[in-house]
Amino acid sequence: MIIVTGGAGFIGSNLLRALNARGSGDILLVDNISRPEKLGNVADCSVADYMGKVEFRERIERAQDFGRIDVVFHQGACSDTMATDGDYIMDNNFTYSKILFEFCVSRKIPLIYASSASVYGAGATFVEASAHEHPLNIYAYSKLLFDNFVRHRLDGLESQVVGLRYFNVYGPNEHHKHQMASVAYHFSKQYFQDGEVRLFEGTAGYGDGEQRRDFVSVDDVVAVNLRFHEYPDKSGIFNVGTGRSQTFNDVGAAAINSIRRSRSEPELTLPELVESGLIRYIEFPEQLRGKYQSFTEADIARLRDSGYIAPFLDVNAGVGRYVERMLATTGDD
Repeated sequence: MIIVTGGAGFIGSNLLRALNARGSGDILLVDNISRPEKLGNVADCSVADYMGKVEFRERIERAQDFGRIDVVFHQGACSDTMATDGDYIMDNNFTYSKILFEFCVSRKIPLIYASSASVYGAGATFVEASAHEHPLNIYAYSKLLFDNFVRHRLDGLESQVVGLRYFNVYGPNEHHKHQMASVAYHFSKQYFQDGEVRLFEGTAGYGDGEQRRDFVSVDDVVAVNLRFHEYPDKSGIFNVGTGRSQTFNDVGAAAINSIRRSRSEPELTLPELVESGLIRYIEFPEQLRGKYQSFTEADIARLRDSGYIAPFLDVNAGVGRYVERMLATTGDD
């Protein structure tokens, strides 16, 4: 059996679908379905059983038997970087993860879990080392704290534990995340609904829309998870990004031009998009000042050294694929 926590969420549901495509259906889906819109993410997935997060946590705390478990993909977390309930975030992201860690290592069950590039804060170096880790909010701190907990135990482990630091992930099944959905999602919806895409004005030395992030397709994120599952002798903490930062302007242009192609309309350059009012710049939010990563770029040397050699989709290809799936499921609205 395979366990996927957060299995109805964004990355978890894409992972379920990929496991199904490989012929795996003996899956325990664990999630909190307090927001039932997530169920649409997994309605067409094949799983053997479902368990609520609270029940699952209680059972692993009591060390109850689940039968043979091949791997646990721990994707469940409170991922709202603007959340302010520190006690809840620490319990959900740190304490719960520690309990699951102890359950897995005591039974030699491989554990592959979701960490986050938010641990690097506003730094300019994105290498998996404590000197570069400076979280700006409680979410990032909860992720870093668990990474450090794992680091202290890695040398003595007899089973696989892998932490994957996701950079800016985008792709299908993120609609339920609302404000925390990717900019690729928001830009596409803005263009569908309003005929324009709104980007932040320049800040922190960057020009209008020129802030840069490492935007990574959920298809690539899933592929990395599955690669580590195939090689259980690999453990550690690894960045998961493309290794190349791109601008928000790049994402906005990719979203617009993908939609324009679907309408048989000509693609436009960035200056043309701005001049025609299809891209508009808005004031940078005051509440994000000092809490915003204006630049991220994954150093993926450790990931490559682990044996993952597949190429990553760039923004044009990845956002284009994403928009095609949006259009296939919802239409051009």
